[in-house]
Amino acid sequence: MIPSAFPDKSEIARLSARMLLEIGAVNFRPQDPFILASGLPSPTYIDCRKLISFPRIRSTLMDFMAVTVMRDAGFEAFDNIAGGETAGIPFAALVAERLALPMTYVRKKPKGYGRGARIEGQLNEGERVLLVEDLTTDGGSKLSFVDAIRETGATCGHTAVIFYYDIFPETEKTLGDHGVQLHHLCTWWDVLAEAKAQGVFDAATLTEVEAFLNDPRGWQEKHRKG
Repeated sequence: MIPSAFPDKSEIARLSARMLLEIGAVNFRPQDPFILASGLPSPTYIDCRKLISFPRIRSTLMDFMAVTVMRDAGFEAFDNIAGGETAGIPFAALVAERLALPMTYVRKKPKGYGRGARIEGQLNEGERVLLVEDLTTDGGSKLSFVDAIRETGATCGHTAVIFYYDIFPETEKTLGDHGVQLHHLCTWWDVLAEAKAQGVFDAATLTEVEAFLNDPRGWQEKHRKG
C-alpha cells in the first residue's frame, strides 16, 4: 500500500529518533570511544541494521521513507528502487513494495565469476533510480553505487537514508556536485534532542556527545590514540 498521509518532517524526525533509541540502535560511549573504519575515534555509533528485527518500527520507518521521497522528489519520480550492498538491500525492498516499483541492488564491486555484475535484478536504460541505504556519514560511499547505476544507462539523482549524520559540512556538497539529492528521516541532532527529552543517557554523556557533534574533527583529534 502506498502511504500518503503522515506527519510533517519535524515530527517524522522526532519519531524516527525515538524508535532508534527504543531498540538500542544508538550507542553513546565518550569514555571508551568507538573506532570508525577511518581509524578515528567517535563517542557515537548507530546500528540501523537492527531495525530489520523490529517489524512495527521497521514498517513505520519505511512508510516514513516512502512518503518523504514522494513529498520531496515527486510522486512519479522513480522507475526503480536500488539498495546498496549490504545494509541498503532490505530497506530498498521494503520501500519498493510500498511504492509498487521494481527493486534492484548494487554490489560494492563486481562478482568475480559469472556475469561479473554489479547490478542484480532488472534495470533498464533510461530508468530513474532511487538509491536506498541505511545511513550516510560524509556521502562518499554513495558515489560508487550511483556511478554503477549510471553505467547501465539509467539515471540516479536521489538517495534516501534512514539516518544522516549531519555533522560534516561537506556531505551535501559532495553529493550535490555528483548530481545527487539526499533525503533522510533523522540526524544525530534529532537523536540528541530526543535522548535529552527522554533522559536515556546521563547528563555528562550527553554533554560530551554534543561537544563531538559541534566539532567532530576537533573531538577526534583530541581523543586520537597514539
